[in-house]
Amino acid sequence: PPTPSLGDHFHGLIGRSWAMLFASGGFKVKLYDIEKQQITNALENIRKEIKTLEQSGLLKGSLSSDQQLALISGCTDLKMAVEGAMHIQECTPENLELKKKVFSQLDLIVDDKVVLSSSTSCLLPSKIFSGLKHVKQCIVAHPVNPPYYKIGLSPVRILKEIDGMILTRIQYAIISEAWRLVDEGLVSPSDLDTVMSDGLGMRYAFIGPLETMHLNAEGMLNYCERYSEGMKHVLKTFGPIPDFSGATLENVHQAMCAHIPADPAHLAARRQWRDECLMKLAKLKSQMQAE
Repeated sequence: PPTPSLGDHFHGLIGRSWAMLFASGGFKVKLYDIEKQQITNALENIRKEIKTLEQSGLLKGSLSSDQQLALISGCTDLKMAVEGAMHIQECTPENLELKKKVFSQLDLIVDDKVVLSSSTSCLLPSKIFSGLKHVKQCIVAHPVNPPYYKIGLSPVRILKEIDGMILTRIQYAIISEAWRLVDEGLVSPSDLDTVMSDGLGMRYAFIGPLETMHLNAEGMLNYCERYSEGMKHVLKTFGPIPDFSGATLENVHQAMCAHIPADPAHLAARRQWRDECLMKLAKLKSQMQAE
């Protein structure tokens, strides 16, 4: 396989998913954590997930489950873990001081070629990497949840750092208006979700909001000529940022629990169903693009 890759300071779902993705591409992966039990648990979870994926025909890459599992190992010594690595992926919790500590340790032992990457979802790279000798080798690379079913498909480059990056900002804009519509009694929580899953989401699985505008008229210029005044009129009626608490929170919570009870078993089963849907949709997208 190519030069070893690494999932650094292993933590939870995102770290496991990075490891599985790298192994699916034929890369050696070393999982590092200060606690040996964390590594043992991670390796066992990865083994179960990869075997399950293979049985359901959803395993990424051309290698078998056993071949992929043979590429993944664990290590409690940071220097040994990063030796020979070309990519280091940090997956610690969203704690700035913890992430700075991890990267300052790495900064002392890595070469001038390895990529130092953080999976942060909201911390700014300038804050995580400030003062590092190898700062020019540092990036933030954050996957869409659930990571294994999304990452490795469509990388995008953010040209300037901003709070929340791109996907999260768009997601929060949708959540914010969704919450206001429910809060104002205009629609039930379940009907709101239907608008996205059976309406907007169907097209957004294949094309984005800007291409949608382009296709919904005779091109972008024509769309804005026709609809910009109407858009501005509606946008001016949007309310303030919700506080996501109180009676509306209870209403939304009850509606969600009526659909999927909030206990671990029901949530895990629904996530598994979601992940299978996403993998099948990804296969359909690749077929459509090939045609």
